[in-house]
Amino acid sequence: MPVLVEMGWGGLVQAPWSITWTDITDRVDLVQGVTITRGASDELSETQPGTATMTLDNQDGALTPGNPNSPFFPYVRKNAPVRVSIAHYPARTGGSPWQGAQLVDDFSTVLDTSLWVTRTGTNVTAGGRLRTTDTPGVSAGVRTAQSWILKGNTISARLVTPPAAGASSAATARMTVHSTTSGTRLVWLLDRVAGTLQARNEVGSADATPTTITFSAIDHLWLRIRETSGATVWETSPDGWDWTVRRSITTPAWVSAPQATSLELSAQRTGGTAGYVEWDSVGAQIRPRFWGVVNEFPVEWEGLHSKVTISATDLFKRLNRLPALRSMLGMEVLTVDTLTGAYSFPAAYFPLSEPAESTAAGDVIGRGAGALASTQVGAGGSLVFGDEGVPETGETCSTFSPASATAGRYLVGDLGPQTAADSTTWIVHVQAWIKTSTAGRAILGMHDVTLDTQLVLALNGSGILTLETTQDGSPLTVGTTTSGNLADGQWHHIVYDGSLHRIHVDGTPVSGTLVGASTQNIRSLYVGGYRSARLFSGQIAHVSLHLANGSVGSVYAASSDARTGFAGESADWRVERLARYAGLSSVTVHGATHDPIASQGPAGSSVVARLREVEATESGRLYAERDYYGLAYQSRDVRFNPDIVGETFAIAYADVEPGTELADDDQKLVNEIEASRPGGATQTVNAPSSILAFGTYPQQIALLKTTDNAVTDAAYWKVLRYANPEPEIREVPIEAYTLPEYLDILDADISSYFTVYDLPVQAPTVDARMTVEGYTETIREQSHVIQFRTSAASQDSVWVIGDPVYGVLGFTSRLSY
Repeated sequence: MPVLVEMGWGGLVQAPWSITWTDITDRVDLVQGVTITRGASDELSETQPGTATMTLDNQDGALTPGNPNSPFFPYVRKNAPVRVSIAHYPARTGGSPWQGAQLVDDFSTVLDTSLWVTRTGTNVTAGGRLRTTDTPGVSAGVRTAQSWILKGNTISARLVTPPAAGASSAATARMTVHSTTSGTRLVWLLDRVAGTLQARNEVGSADATPTTITFSAIDHLWLRIRETSGATVWETSPDGWDWTVRRSITTPAWVSAPQATSLELSAQRTGGTAGYVEWDSVGAQIRPRFWGVVNEFPVEWEGLHSKVTISATDLFKRLNRLPALRSMLGMEVLTVDTLTGAYSFPAAYFPLSEPAESTAAGDVIGRGAGALASTQVGAGGSLVFGDEGVPETGETCSTFSPASATAGRYLVGDLGPQTAADSTTWIVHVQAWIKTSTAGRAILGMHDVTLDTQLVLALNGSGILTLETTQDGSPLTVGTTTSGNLADGQWHHIVYDGSLHRIHVDGTPVSGTLVGASTQNIRSLYVGGYRSARLFSGQIAHVSLHLANGSVGSVYAASSDARTGFAGESADWRVERLARYAGLSSVTVHGATHDPIASQGPAGSSVVARLREVEATESGRLYAERDYYGLAYQSRDVRFNPDIVGETFAIAYADVEPGTELADDDQKLVNEIEASRPGGATQTVNAPSSILAFGTYPQQIALLKTTDNAVTDAAYWKVLRYANPEPEIREVPIEAYTLPEYLDILDADISSYFTVYDLPVQAPTVDARMTVEGYTETIREQSHVIQFRTSAASQDSVWVIGDPVYGVLGFTSRLSY
């Protein structure tokens, strides 16, 4: 089949690397086909969540949610991961010996005995796979004739079902490229009992120094042997698209000759229970088309026949349903652990941002820490919530107003048994923000149930930060830092690194003689004082405890910049930061032009809204990847000057399907822009000649730029591009399957360029180069129609001094920014 559909039953999209994929391609109704939509309608619109729809056979009830008899039970459920790929099998051309890349078989029918000329044991095709029975003591498998050239080629296969150990002392599967000399060969050898996968270069049936790795059915689903430019490499892949080199050697002489080789797929076991090994997709060239989650499994019946028509949505489904973000300061507390080299995690986080009427502060981590209750000491004083917190965060704080150092209110709570147990293994690190004008008070403290272990952060009589500790129940040992006077009425960020016993203030480490406690079994937490004394006077916010197996204080201290919303960091860093807030381990950034971005510090907006703000500010492009569960961001220079960066493919107009139209309207026309930025000027730029010719087409934009000049540059960039948009082709339908450029067409993605040439004589030019904004594709048996949504590539031409094409400023190009 041309399409490969796999389900990640029971898999977690937040851990895509751990998903075991199940091939359900044989259930897909290819008469109706698989339809995938991706990208935006045009370059001025935002990309939309990608979708995939298909109808699956459910005659056996395996895809019925809640069916206990399903082999996939209980994982037939909403949000099940799904991925769709194209498996292209190159046609065999010419005579023997053929190129190794043309050694292909999808095993969709009976075993091709003209290809697999040597067969031992029991080998059949089942469910579109080669199934080889591995009977104890019997070597079984299939082998081609000596008719294939490896030099400059690739030979690959998908090991769908590895051998089971089956109580045997050895159970192996082999993928072998044989030379004409017996015992001289290149081998992938899986030993399921040992749990190893070996890349072997055998001479005389032996390799004294094979490369051995621990086998993973997920990471080593695809196996490949490839020769390129004098090097022979063994590679593995989890999806047939992203390959990892496991071994590389200088190409053996028999491969360089080149000799005609043969491919053998085999299995063997020494004892135990007979089983089988399954191979598939020999020589398939994979092109990912979609990665997402199934929205639902609606079961339909027509008489006794059952089918399920599923729809799936890409990463943006998950992103769009995430709750509104806390401030950037709060999000750093929640996610900064992913940046540390040590293993670390938040154990408790008390933002102290409750409404004014609250009488307790809650933990937002959820590891069992109890609320911090407002507790009275002596008579008088107050503790209120809802006051203005750290500036630019949009979050409130708690204000402590004691009558004296021993009369007033503070917060006391139980961190819970989980934190107590964890703190016996992991090192405690502490963060807090404070603002006070009163010295000689305690900020926070903690201890175990017996008071053997205690830790207190406080200000001495000079307002200098101190660390007080004990780990044997003896009186507290006071260590004084060089922090300077922190009782100055300003907000300060304090971090205690329990590994190095080091304190950071406002992002900078401060020195001092500090004695660190082992902080085991920490159970009680006090905020705004310690054990009924030294009651704090001022504001406290964002108190958090983190546990780690090493030093992480410097990383936590760097989050002090969150106070200003990281204003001035480059757009690529901002996108990566926001992706981290969304729980994504990484984001792929394309391009090199990344301007500074203003603060997005205050709480309340969604992660997608913030990402879109960066995208719009930078004239960039944001979208979900189609080959894995990840995010991609393109800077505007990705599209600059298509003649320089090249194109993905070119196609004759005669090969384009009906429906191609040339548009010349005012849909995209903009000739006057009023642009603004946070805390900056509101400025207007326009194109007088366009206004004279067409009238005013105004637009207002708010950009996260850090200077007024940058706002002006961005506004001029848009006006210069759209004051008089050129005629353009906005949709290009292609039946790609039958074209020799098929794989090149499949490689086209958002912001790729391609050319349609030999246009009709009525066209304004002989050919047209366009940029892909999105597409809708329908994949059927022997058919793959792709409807590209496009824009004129010339809109992104920029001036290049001395270039014969782009060196004519104002005629063939424009100034970039």
